[in-house]
Amino acid sequence: MSEEMEEVEERIEEYIPRARVLQPWVSLGSELEMEEETVKPRHTKIKFLISRIHREFGSRVTFGDHNASAVKDCYMECVSYQDKRFIVSYKERDVGIQETPNLQDQCTQTKWTFPRNAFTQYESRQFPEEEIKVCLSSENLRQFLHSVSLRLELALQQNEIMNVFLDDWKVLSDDDNVFGGKNNSHLKEFQTFTEHRFCKEKTISCIRWHPSLPGLVAVSVTERLPFEERVNASSRLLLKPALIVIWSFADPIQPQMMLLCPDDIHCFQFYPSDPNIIAGGCVNGQVVLWDISAYQEKLVAKSGTTSAPKSVLEPKMSAEPPLVRYCAVSSIELSHKDIVTDIHWLADNFEVSRNGFPMENRSGCCVQLATSSPDCSVLFWDLRSHRPHGQTDKKMEQSQLGNPQGVPDTFRHLDLVWKPLVKVTMSRIGASGEYSPMKVSLSDEHFHSRTIEKLQNQTKEQKLEGRIDYTKLRASSAKNPKMLDDVNTKFFAGTEDGEVVYMDWKMEKDGDTGKLISSKPYQALALHDGGVHTVHRSPFIKDILLTVGGWSLMIWREGVTSGPILQSCCMRWRYTAAHWSPSRAGLFFVGREDGNVDTWDLLEKTHEPSQTQNISASMITSIKPWIVFTKQHFLAVGDDQGTLHVLEIPWSLHHASANELLTVQHYFDREVKHLEYAEQRRERRKARKRETDKEKDIQTDEAAQTLMLETMEEIAREYGDFLQTEQSVMTELGLVGAQV
Repeated sequence: MSEEMEEVEERIEEYIPRARVLQPWVSLGSELEMEEETVKPRHTKIKFLISRIHREFGSRVTFGDHNASAVKDCYMECVSYQDKRFIVSYKERDVGIQETPNLQDQCTQTKWTFPRNAFTQYESRQFPEEEIKVCLSSENLRQFLHSVSLRLELALQQNEIMNVFLDDWKVLSDDDNVFGGKNNSHLKEFQTFTEHRFCKEKTISCIRWHPSLPGLVAVSVTERLPFEERVNASSRLLLKPALIVIWSFADPIQPQMMLLCPDDIHCFQFYPSDPNIIAGGCVNGQVVLWDISAYQEKLVAKSGTTSAPKSVLEPKMSAEPPLVRYCAVSSIELSHKDIVTDIHWLADNFEVSRNGFPMENRSGCCVQLATSSPDCSVLFWDLRSHRPHGQTDKKMEQSQLGNPQGVPDTFRHLDLVWKPLVKVTMSRIGASGEYSPMKVSLSDEHFHSRTIEKLQNQTKEQKLEGRIDYTKLRASSAKNPKMLDDVNTKFFAGTEDGEVVYMDWKMEKDGDTGKLISSKPYQALALHDGGVHTVHRSPFIKDILLTVGGWSLMIWREGVTSGPILQSCCMRWRYTAAHWSPSRAGLFFVGREDGNVDTWDLLEKTHEPSQTQNISASMITSIKPWIVFTKQHFLAVGDDQGTLHVLEIPWSLHHASANELLTVQHYFDREVKHLEYAEQRRERRKARKRETDKEKDIQTDEAAQTLMLETMEEIAREYGDFLQTEQSVMTELGLVGAQV
């Protein structure tokens, strides 16, 4: 080993440190290029020395005003100009050139063979008859059937008793999530929309979601002025445009479209048969129609429902939102005399005749709408023309010549001549005067609460090849009308005095004059302590209604005339808006004047809201929930400052628990029975009180007669004693004997 180590040490060379030797620099021409790039002065610099006399430093100076134009040649102006002698030429310029291949047009085609029809038929194989007989008569088959018959019978019995394919865990988790704790049960703010140019110092009066385009919501803004101040400031309000603003989730800063209105809009609705048509009610009592079909592609692109790329040659859209003018407005003389507070489209399966009877609608679309106003009337309007076809065509040609603003002529035949078809007045029961309706609820309303129904509607709209030509629609002939008996013509109405009225819109003949007049209401109960601003029918249970007014809310059932089946106590803050949930049968949202939103869950609490959440610092004026997607539900809330708050509803508030609809129906049935029982108890008490009062009256009469008889007897007895005393006195005085 030592020898090997010595050999290795001999092989290793010794390291000798060497000093660093500087080598001379060899020029390759780079310093010349750097020198050419540097800028060097070519001319000698000129030096200036500016000085001042020493004695002039620190001397007193007096300044005064002097007009330069008063003295000739007092000042000289040196205007800049371009010196033509000074020309800079390029000495060197760096230019890059890249070679590109030439453009070639090529095409290819897949070869396709000639198609041929072919088919295959399959037939199962079977045993021969002899083999089948041998198998059935074998002892092994008999033993097998005898051994498994009991187990097979037990399995069949179990399948009949219970569903073995039901997932019990999912059912338990659903009940837990709904009835459990408060985790993730608050509304989450999704987006906030505010328009500061036209909507400043205005309030939101109505909110409507677009029926077919997700992510689009329309709001109407009005002035926050009472009637007297509005009349005094009418000249100033004419300078401010009345608008309906359409917002999109894709752009929370700028509106997608603004609809110009003749006056402030208090309520509006999208047309169920065509979402491009919008009807609204003005503060001055007129009914307005818009057509936004020309902007449909822009709304579809902004809503995110299409992913088609834009073409290079496509013109760029304007940054400003389009201002769409209304295409028709009703006659001011024949419209409401007060503000239009509610508007509803009638269903497409019937129409209302002039006497208020429901007839068959053969147009295939909605053709009528109803409006209400505090002027004590409910009006029904028809979109179709009642004139002959020739007169309408002539009017259309004249209107097209005088249409410089490019307003759509969809409803040009109704502009300024539109009048109501039926007028329903609401007379008071047992007194003179009329009710002033604020909101109405029709039995056959359109509800878009179920996701399946929404998807079906969207599919139908996509399949439509052409739009409806409203100018060619004509009112149905009255010669062979087909009356519909299955349409409910009764409706609920909430008045500005706090009454809830139930009546029929059918006309009846007056016994004295023979004219058609409105029928009397069936019932009218004044239970609210303020104007009723919400009359909303449940989207799941058609005969259940929610009314909100003042400081209380009530739930009614159609057909129960004794009163509401559920009534809340008087709250601390006044209620201002309310709406049923479109996905849960026992849930509804209520807005308050302090900016909070109450969530009422009837499965959890019936005497108070299950939760309260602050949304805004000002009063809540409108609430509208909507199902945008199956797993994403939103709640639009408008406040008194003109701000639109879009809140995302959590899963626990939009997911219905197992058998929730059936549970809520049973709850309402029990409340109806309790109400009937209380009414029976009240009637029994009244009958018992009448019997008690009658018995008391009889006893009082008998006691009075007995007292009268005793009094007469006492008077007769006293009179007899008086006669005896008189006789004795006269006898003592000898007056009786002297007379004799």
